[in-house]
Amino acid sequence: MARLALMGGPREAERLKELVPPWPIYDEEDEKAVVEVVRSRRWCRLYPGSKAEVFERMFSEYHQAKYGIAVANGTVALELALKTVGVGIGDKVIVPAVTFIATASAVSEVGAIPVFADIDPETATISAKSIEENIDKKTKAVIGVHYAGYPINFDEILPIVEEYDLALIEDAAHAHGSEWRGRKVGAIGDMGGFSLQESKTLTAGEGGIVLTNYDELAERARLIHNIGRVLGKPGYMHFILSSNYRLSEIQAGLLISQMRRLRGHVELKHDTGEYLASKLRKIGGVEPLKRDPRVTKRGYYFFVIRYYPEEFQGLPKKTFIEALNAEGVPAGTGYGMPLYKQPAFKRENLREIFPENWKIPDYENLSLLGAEEYCRREITLPHQILLGGREAADLVVAAIEKIKKNVDELLK
Repeated sequence: MARLALMGGPREAERLKELVPPWPIYDEEDEKAVVEVVRSRRWCRLYPGSKAEVFERMFSEYHQAKYGIAVANGTVALELALKTVGVGIGDKVIVPAVTFIATASAVSEVGAIPVFADIDPETATISAKSIEENIDKKTKAVIGVHYAGYPINFDEILPIVEEYDLALIEDAAHAHGSEWRGRKVGAIGDMGGFSLQESKTLTAGEGGIVLTNYDELAERARLIHNIGRVLGKPGYMHFILSSNYRLSEIQAGLLISQMRRLRGHVELKHDTGEYLASKLRKIGGVEPLKRDPRVTKRGYYFFVIRYYPEEFQGLPKKTFIEALNAEGVPAGTGYGMPLYKQPAFKRENLREIFPENWKIPDYENLSLLGAEEYCRREITLPHQILLGGREAADLVVAAIEKIKKNVDELLK
């Protein structure tokens, strides 16, 4: 067996560079789509039949949703959804403790208070039990994050939000194409927000979109997202006070072109992900997220590996990741920690966000068992690796097997 690359040996997964496409992917059709918009001199969506409208129809149809509202980025997608369902000053919104910070900061940006619920360490998604434990008279909504593209447990969460009359907003930034019981996520709850940022499965560099199946919510969201304007009515007639959440036509043109790849990418990543998960389970100590037959499609943002050092003679996760990187596998640690450990949630940094007389959760002293365990074990692979197909997955597996067989080298 060759020496570990970290110790001077050859890189086991060197060929990943050839198998995994550079990201973002583009071709001449994408270039033409952008140039077409530039030459049209119609760069803002303020006219009927705009590129943004076309993209909204394409994306919402693919995700089995009735309506789509394209916005500037994934963060404001959540803000728009929160405002649309009526979350306002002093309300509470339950969010998972493990997610990108925008899930929580979107709540504070609309004047509400984020309340952290625990997650299931086997799926990385919000715990229904923890949601119920955190509901009080000020709770207005729940944001369920489809972390790494793994859908939340709708079977458990929908009855809770219905019982307590709460809005359910899906944070689907990671979950383009993911399915729960054969239904695409994003509009299973009241509303869902997607990110179209550069690293995401579908991207225009920045951008986002909100989905819903409710006529009234769609109408209100369109009004809020367009500075209170209604398309087709006088341009300077504003019916509510609001901000500008619109997506540009240049980005919309690029997204229309990029949509050509979405379905194929989702299918390939799902197949590769299932294959990789089956191979990892045979190694021991590197467990994929729990498989659930109700998750009928994984769109993926991360492929998550849960690392058990005791299966690698106590090798620290940090060293294991360094060894993987040396072998040519671009592994990381996701967001690295539960959100409540971020400096942004220190009381001293919250003084300018919330009034002094508000009862803000003691974020600094929070410790949620599921979130802590999950973050201790989490190792992530970027979704692009799955586009390399089963051959790329085999290289990842070979690199891990090599490390396990040569772990003594790293413990000297």
